[in-house]
Order: sequence, then C-alpha cells, then structure tokens
Amino acid sequence: MNLDSYQIYDISPEISPQTAVFPGDTPFSAQFLLDMQKGHNLTLSSIQTTVHIGAHTDAPSHYSVTGQTMEQRDPKIYLGPVQVITVNLPRKTRVSPADLNGVEIKAPRVLFKTNSFPDPKHWNDDFCALEPDLIEFLHQKNVCLVGLDTPSVDLADDKVLAAHHAIHACDMAILEGVVLTAVPDGLYQLMALPLKIKGADASPVRAILLGL
Repeated sequence: MNLDSYQIYDISPEISPQTAVFPGDTPFSAQFLLDMQKGHNLTLSSIQTTVHIGAHTDAPSHYSVTGQTMEQRDPKIYLGPVQVITVNLPRKTRVSPADLNGVEIKAPRVLFKTNSFPDPKHWNDDFCALEPDLIEFLHQKNVCLVGLDTPSVDLADDKVLAAHHAIHACDMAILEGVVLTAVPDGLYQLMALPLKIKGADASPVRAILLGL
C-alpha cells in the first residue's frame, strides 16, 4: 500500500497533562525514571491516565457487565471504509436520523462532526451526543462502528447511557474524542486500532483517515 497517494488526516488530539478528561477521571501524567537530559544513558518513562483519553474506543465491558473487554475485540472493526458527516445542532442535543438531512449512508463506519467539543484541552459539558434511534437506523444500514468528535456518544450528565446500550444491543463499536475540524465530509479509510490491554474497558487510539 503506497501511502504517498493518499491525503492523510490525523484525527487524534495530542495527549498531555492538559488533555481534558471527564471530571473526576484520571488525567494524563508522565514520570521519567531515567532522563538523558539529566545525564542518564537513556530516557525511560511511565504514564498514568484514564483509558478514556483523547481519541479512544470503548469496550463493551464499559457499559455492559457481560460485555467483551478490549483485548477480546476484533481489530477489523477499527479498520476500513468510513464516512464523515457534519451535523449542525444546538449544544447538548442528540443527533437523530432526521438530522442527517437525507445524507445517504455509504460506509460501514460513520463519524459525526458536531463541532460541539472544539478544544480537547478545555472541558465543556454541553457537547452533542447520539440518539438511540440513530444507532438503530445505522445498524439497519449495516454500520459496525459509530463515532464523533466529543468525549462520549451520550450526553455528559447522562447516567442511563442510552446510546451506549443501543450500540451494545446492535453489537457495534464506538470511537470517541476524534478531531474532525479539518476533515471534509466524505468517504475515507479509517485506521484506529486499540491497544490489546487485557481486561480494559477502553483504549486510546491513534486515529487516522486516508482519503484519495
């Protein structure tokens, strides 16, 4: 595969101590055990962070007691054709099938650009989310993965997690926290592989879109 012929969009925000996480969750931090800047023979570090940081995918175990953990997920779900769709909604509302305005679903993976979480380094809890009816609509279109440019497919203050549970019922995958600001609507190839972390309820990903 010759990547020189593709337009590459990196849709992953930078992960740092400034990266916003859900209030109460574990922010990113790094500890340098060895540091060449301090005269050591190499640099060696460890990190502490929530696995729901930046661009990340939820495992079903995050929202279902019987759901698969991250290492049990089929990596093929996170690779392949994807469609980016912009929706224009007020803050703190959910995307419904009607909000697609007749846009045809043309790929088995769909990412929604809501522009409602504009700065990954600044938390705002009025971001948009997804309607359970939209999940069922996409499932009927043979969509296997759905994502958006916010920290969650559900609203920030939602304790029911209706969209998460609809996704689980449809056996779909989730991709949250991507940055789509510079990405035009259309069809791409997605690469967003999670880490194979045993027992994990999520994993950060380096999400990339390839467009011709």
